[in-house]
Amino acid sequence: MTEKNIKPVLKVGLFGIGLQAYWEQFEGLEQRLAAYVDLVHEKLKGYGVEVVNLGLVDTPEKAFESGSRFRREEVDLIFLYVTTYALSSTVLPVVSKAKVPVIVLNLAPEAAIDYSAFNKMKDRTAMTGEWLGFCSACPVPEIANVFKRSNIPFYQITGTLHNDPVVWAEVAEWIAAAKVAHAMYYNRLGVMGNYYNGMLDIYSNLTLQCATFGGHIEIIEVDELSGLRNGISEQEAGKKIEAFYNRFDVQEDCLASEIKRAAITAAALDKLVEKYSLGSLAYYHKGTGNPQNEDTMSSVILGTSLLTASGIPVAGEYEIKNAQAMKIMDSFGAGGSFTEYYAMDFIDDVVLMGHDGPCHPAIAEGKIKVKPLQVYHGKVGSGLSVEMSVKHGPVTLLSVIETVDGKVQLLIAEAESVAGPILEIGNTNSRYRFPIGARGFVEAWNAHGPAHHCAVGKGHIASKIEKLAKLLNIQSIKVC
Repeated sequence: MTEKNIKPVLKVGLFGIGLQAYWEQFEGLEQRLAAYVDLVHEKLKGYGVEVVNLGLVDTPEKAFESGSRFRREEVDLIFLYVTTYALSSTVLPVVSKAKVPVIVLNLAPEAAIDYSAFNKMKDRTAMTGEWLGFCSACPVPEIANVFKRSNIPFYQITGTLHNDPVVWAEVAEWIAAAKVAHAMYYNRLGVMGNYYNGMLDIYSNLTLQCATFGGHIEIIEVDELSGLRNGISEQEAGKKIEAFYNRFDVQEDCLASEIKRAAITAAALDKLVEKYSLGSLAYYHKGTGNPQNEDTMSSVILGTSLLTASGIPVAGEYEIKNAQAMKIMDSFGAGGSFTEYYAMDFIDDVVLMGHDGPCHPAIAEGKIKVKPLQVYHGKVGSGLSVEMSVKHGPVTLLSVIETVDGKVQLLIAEAESVAGPILEIGNTNSRYRFPIGARGFVEAWNAHGPAHHCAVGKGHIASKIEKLAKLLNIQSIKVC
């Protein structure tokens, strides 16, 4: 199951800058610098993006043409390769017209000039041309000054064109962040049911979410999912039962009737996702005595877990902000499971985190157990649930925060998922160790006022999330 492909490929703009007056003065310089731009083009293509390469922009006239071209092509991000000294008038019209984030590549062709060979050159004009080939750092302060005075955000990558893994790691992270911003812009988030009564921290401003991340929010009635359940065939339910046994460790005390009930709901969820082209979902249903809806919503956990594993993260308790956080984490390829911290172990200095409802099978430590629960604590009904721990190793936590002044922040922490005893109660449960300690993490995290839910994913990806925040022009906060 995947969302419909409604979004175009990420487009990256690339242009180099130079000074036209140099070309007649210094033989071969223009061709040399243009070749550097082409090399960057080939590197960028390797990250799976479409590159709109405008080559060397060396006059104000070309700058205006280039800005219009980038605007027409709808590029999502611009890489400005500073090849040599160039006038800022060849930069500002491009970026101001395109109106997308810009990364300044301040890349020397080599780690250092060969001073001995340079000083042995006999032709001083040729010497100047060689010097200009290494002059990428020279105009960056001028460009930065103009960007600052024009209120244009910009970001820098400084290093060498060749043999500099730090540079290309940074480029890769910016492109990864741009891909996530792109995915969020085109994402269709379904919200089904209603808020959990009294959880004031999770109430969300849907307009603010769309204004910040883009995307579309589809408001869905629980009745529609119940109606879709009525049309599920035995064959469709059978395929889901097979998927359950392939993906999960179904415990012996799970009744066949409960497995089939969950399978019918899982198949109906697929149809709902297909109908609305959903890329994520948040849900909760208290129930008002309608047995059909109670039957539906008490059997969603296995199906929503499968959706989450397939790139369509599902958040319980109508936690819209956390559905956004989960989608961000999943779009980075890190997973993104619904979680909250519920207890602390001061002996082992770990924080215990987990949640009921859907899990993310793709980031589980071992095979996920399916267990029957006689009570869904704080919720209506009973049924099957999933029990898992997040894979041991580095993890990142992400919370999407709405602030008192109507803005969105990204709150981030890096930790380790560690082995040890968990509560085997049919829910997600994990143990996390933080570099600032359990006590330090909890106090630092709480200080920023997040909701009690957050998303957890594999790997340490704080630097990527911080770049995403910059591309979205919102604040990110890393507590550890």
